[in-house]
Amino acid sequence: MVRQTKENAEITRQRIIDAARKVFLSRGVSRTSMEQIAAEARVTRGAVYWHFSNKTELFGALREQVILPLIDRMDDSLLIENNDDPIGQIGKFLSATIDALNDSSDTRQTFEIMMVKCEYVDDLSVVLEQTLSNCERITKKIEQLYERAKTKGQLKTIDSPAILSMDTHLFFSGLIHLWVKDLDHKHYRNQAKDLINNHINLRRK
Repeated sequence: MVRQTKENAEITRQRIIDAARKVFLSRGVSRTSMEQIAAEARVTRGAVYWHFSNKTELFGALREQVILPLIDRMDDSLLIENNDDPIGQIGKFLSATIDALNDSSDTRQTFEIMMVKCEYVDDLSVVLEQTLSNCERITKKIEQLYERAKTKGQLKTIDSPAILSMDTHLFFSGLIHLWVKDLDHKHYRNQAKDLINNHINLRRK
C-alpha cells in the first residue's frame, strides 16, 4: 500500500510537471498561475502545492529534468579516461544534446521555455543563478577534456583549456538559442551538427 501511494504521488507529480510545461509554453512563465497548471493537470490546487511550494520550485523541477541528464552525459565522457580523442568526446557531447532536442519534444519545449518564455526576475532570479551554476559545471567538465587533449598534444591552438572550454560553452549556448528559435528549420537546425564539427575541428592539430 505504501509503495502504491508513493507511485501514485510520483505519477501525479510528473503530471503536474507535464501540465506546467504545456501552460508555460503557451502563456509564458510569468503569466502562468498555479491554478492554471492545476486545471491543465486535472488536479486540485492543493495537490499542486503539496508537491511544489511555489511556481519557482515547479519551474526548477521542470528545468532539472533536462539539465541533469546533460551533466550526466558529460560525466560519462569524463569517465572514458583512456579515450584517444578527448576533443572528439566534446563534439559527441554537443551533438548528443542536439539529438536530444530533435528526439524529445519535452526537452525541446523545456529549452524553448527557458530561453524564450521566461523572464528571470523576482522569485525566478534564483533559477537564473542555478542555471549559471550548471553552465559553469559543464564548462569545467569540458575544460578537463581539453586538458587531456593538451596532454596528448592534440590541440592546434595555444589558448589554455580554460579559455577553450569557455569559448565552446559560449559557442554552443548561442547555437542552442538560435536552434530553439529556428522553428521553420530554415537557418540553424539543419546545420547544427556541421557547425559543431567545424568548431571542434578548428581545435585539432
